[in-house]
Amino acid sequence: MMQMDRRTCLDEYEKLVVRMNTPRVMTDNASCVNATRVMIDSARKDEILLEAVQVLTDLNLSIKKGYVSSDGRWNMDVFHVTDLDGKKLTDNTIINSIEQSFETIHNTRSNPIDGMTALELTGTDRVGLLSEVFAVLSDLNCDVVESKVWTHNGRIASLIYLKDTDSGCPIEDSDKIDLVKARLRNVLKGENDIKSAKTSVSMAVTHTERRLHQMMFADRDYARSPGLKTCLENSPSVSIQNCLDKGYSVLNVQSKDRPKLLFDVVCTLTDMQYVVFHATINTTEDGAHLVRIHILL
Repeated sequence: MMQMDRRTCLDEYEKLVVRMNTPRVMTDNASCVNATRVMIDSARKDEILLEAVQVLTDLNLSIKKGYVSSDGRWNMDVFHVTDLDGKKLTDNTIINSIEQSFETIHNTRSNPIDGMTALELTGTDRVGLLSEVFAVLSDLNCDVVESKVWTHNGRIASLIYLKDTDSGCPIEDSDKIDLVKARLRNVLKGENDIKSAKTSVSMAVTHTERRLHQMMFADRDYARSPGLKTCLENSPSVSIQNCLDKGYSVLNVQSKDRPKLLFDVVCTLTDMQYVVFHATINTTEDGAHLVRIHILL
């Protein structure tokens, strides 16, 4: 009887921990004229801001304004969001999805792309490279279910989700995995990329665009000379002010607004191991995206 009571107490304690650490999400359509306000109240932890922006981005919502505040062990994020047409959220299905998505990303870190083999590729970009990659996979009886490719400064990062053509199952045979990696590494190397071409295979579930950010950062694409000169008129403005006496830096970013811009900014800061504890985000009528972020040194 004592063991059963102890187990019951532990179960209740675990439920309490989950409730305390699961973000509390509230939506409000009344206080803002042209946007829906999403308030996320949560215990302070690493990457909570990234998770919040990731959820809203995955639901194809546009963030017009945002306020991030961290006070001790607690975090409060407020976002003014619209759909891609610039309208408030009136569909209850979308509103319910916001809360459900936060519960999912907190408890399971799941991704819709499951039950497949994730193939990661990085190397030097060139004309016809993807055609060669897909030809090799077809020759090895690998069925490409979905793929995503980023290129920057002459580099390429790609996530390709595969199944075995014959069985329709994830590719788990170690010999076949080694063969896929070796063949594709040779394709990526070409004649000029002997050292930096990389291939890896994973069965783990991951967020595709989050992983592509990590791959590009690890490949140090930002440290390479761009192949094409960027038009200065469209270049983002980035400035940093160090407040050494207060132990933080103030980052100001001004850029032409585009989908997923805030997600990309927060991903980059997270990959560089900076912690955001205060931030303001605003979009102007001319389409500029203004971000003022306080980050720990």
